[in-house]
Amino acid sequence: MAGDSKTEKATPKRRRDERKKGNVLMSKDAVAVATLIGSLMMVQLMGGVVLREVKLVLETCFYYIATNKPGMFPDMLDQLVQTCLLAFLTMAGPFLAVTAVLAVSVTFFQTKLLFSTESLRPKFNRISPLQGFKRLFSLRSIIEALKGMLKITILLALIYNYFQSVALSFSRFLDMDLWKSCGILFRDIVTLVMQIVVAFVVLAFFDYLYQWWDYERQMRMSKQEIKEEYKQTEGDPQVKGKIKEIQRKRAQQRMMQQVPQADVVIRNPTHYAVALRYKPEMDNAPVVLAKGLDELALRIVKVAEEHSIPAVENVPLAHALYDSTDLGREIPPQLYGAVAEVLVYIFKLDQKAP
Repeated sequence: MAGDSKTEKATPKRRRDERKKGNVLMSKDAVAVATLIGSLMMVQLMGGVVLREVKLVLETCFYYIATNKPGMFPDMLDQLVQTCLLAFLTMAGPFLAVTAVLAVSVTFFQTKLLFSTESLRPKFNRISPLQGFKRLFSLRSIIEALKGMLKITILLALIYNYFQSVALSFSRFLDMDLWKSCGILFRDIVTLVMQIVVAFVVLAFFDYLYQWWDYERQMRMSKQEIKEEYKQTEGDPQVKGKIKEIQRKRAQQRMMQQVPQADVVIRNPTHYAVALRYKPEMDNAPVVLAKGLDELALRIVKVAEEHSIPAVENVPLAHALYDSTDLGREIPPQLYGAVAEVLVYIFKLDQKAP
């Protein structure tokens, strides 16, 4: 059906719900590139440290070989293990720390510090053969396979191009000092890795664009889903209408209960009616107890007649009171004079009545 096609952008609520489930926009290639760049920087910064530690391990090994005596093997082994372990921690510790920090930082940057355990919960559809078959031939799986093939192709092409350019110059290392030749090889390898990093950065950029497109595609909603979500969050419009109708009727009932306390009802013949109360001992100015239009106005006048409350016809004043004053509020100062004339007239009638 047309209403079931997912053509609408995701609502903020849908995005919040998916975020709670751990479904956010994230490119794993961006994380891999960040760790690769960090590793390359650490290689350049710690090249001297690595050479020094390797030299120390080799010197220790050669020393124990040269001074090997009966009964010294256990002590030599312990010392050699300690030296190798310390050298490994010195060389690998900073690498691991930097790559871990970069991986976590880039991940949190993309997910906006999201931490969700929803993806860790066991789900039976993950072990379903049918679901696994669908995921195997899904668009995402095909794209990921193509990306992997493209990465391997680029990597092999760069490595082949590197060896093709330097293979003929390897013969010069035969007459060169070992450390100098190692330094040249190290610089060439760093250049190769930098080329690989640049290529992978470009791939990561396009991968992020693809991940964004795929994420927005999966987040799309149908018009029916948007309607259902609106009903869940805002309530069914029909139910809300009934609730408002009940609230309006109850408010009218409370208002009609106030009419017997009024001193006068100002009305035009049929359309407007405003009930006023003025008790000098409790009111600074006349207060509107009830007001209404058409049928409600006639009900106010009827209740007033049942309780012997006088009704005065004054079309302009009835309009002004209805438009300018809310229920339970005092009338505005600009209407004091007109209302005072009506109240004086009513009080005179009350005095003459006996």
